[in-house]
Amino acid sequence: MSDFEKTEQNTVIRVPDRGAYDRKTIYQIIDEALICHVGLVQHEQPFVIPTLHARHDDHILLHGATTSRLIKHVQAGNAVCLTMTLVDGIVLARSVFHHSINYRSVVLFGHGSLVESDQEKLHALQCFTERLIPGRWQDARQPNQKELKATSVVSVPIDSASAKVRVGPAVDDEEDLQLPVWAGVLPIRQQIGPPQRDPELPAAVSQPEYIKNYIKSRSG
Repeated sequence: MSDFEKTEQNTVIRVPDRGAYDRKTIYQIIDEALICHVGLVQHEQPFVIPTLHARHDDHILLHGATTSRLIKHVQAGNAVCLTMTLVDGIVLARSVFHHSINYRSVVLFGHGSLVESDQEKLHALQCFTERLIPGRWQDARQPNQKELKATSVVSVPIDSASAKVRVGPAVDDEEDLQLPVWAGVLPIRQQIGPPQRDPELPAAVSQPEYIKNYIKSRSG
């Protein structure tokens, strides 16, 4: 995969050695994150809206009600900034000043457009469903015409992007290293808990294998 070009827009300024511009690093973070935040400006007022996302090749897909302010803004071709962040640990230093977080984050820039045809929209909704739980799309009821009509999907080509990653222990000042203060990293991992059956679910409906596989793949 090629790198994104470093520009004034996407270049990491603060601690630049933590910046990454290769698609492999950026796309891994995008695909692992369950939520993205979309930044936009309307009438000189900034908004940052959390929402679900999916990636299809070099495009970010967003969906929502046809009346959604976010969707209308994107489908009009306006500029947006999208961010995703994964938290990997709390970094405890010997000094308060050097406490930090181990994280992986991306910042994306682009101009979106509306996904017009029902076929393309269904494919986009399949991308959303499968990125949540692989195997779910063919098992659950798919959108009917009324639901499809009430939903808009927009596609944002990733025009520019960068990642920023912090790993490792605290970076304490040399004179603080002998202080009798515990220092280290508290790892943070997102875990999938035991499935909770819907109270209206008939007893005869068993848990599908793809859910078991999903839990197993994230329990390591």
